[in-house]
Amino acid sequence: MKILIIHGPNLNMLGSREVNVYGSTSLVEINEAITQEGVAEGIETEITQTNSEGEIVDQIQRTTADAIVINPGAYTHYSIAIRDAIASVPTPVVEVHLSNIYAREDFRQHSVTAPVCKGQISGFGTQSYILGLRAAKGLLEKKY
Repeated sequence: MKILIIHGPNLNMLGSREVNVYGSTSLVEINEAITQEGVAEGIETEITQTNSEGEIVDQIQRTTADAIVINPGAYTHYSIAIRDAIASVPTPVVEVHLSNIYAREDFRQHSVTAPVCKGQISGFGTQSYILGLRAAKGLLEKKY
């Protein structure tokens, strides 16, 4: 089983960017936790980060992974292109966010991508990714 993890814009700045919102854990540390969880769960993980909307669309369209876990970052709130890419592939997608987007600014409380994902996990910091990975595995194993 292979799961693609897509980190969207500005997530490369984790650990130093708005620590009061996103915490002090770096993207490298998050990726290590994802990889370790993947090994423990028998999941091959492919992890990528880009600040480019078009690259995210390309990654979704060309993936050979069995599932996708995505944090679209700010694109969550307005990228119809990413929303349409998710809707256009048969690959199950789980959306994750480090912060609770529903407890933030009004413009962050709406996700245009969530309705075409199998589910969304937000507000658990680094654990959002771990929970997302487990949820994707559960979807593939038809547990829910």
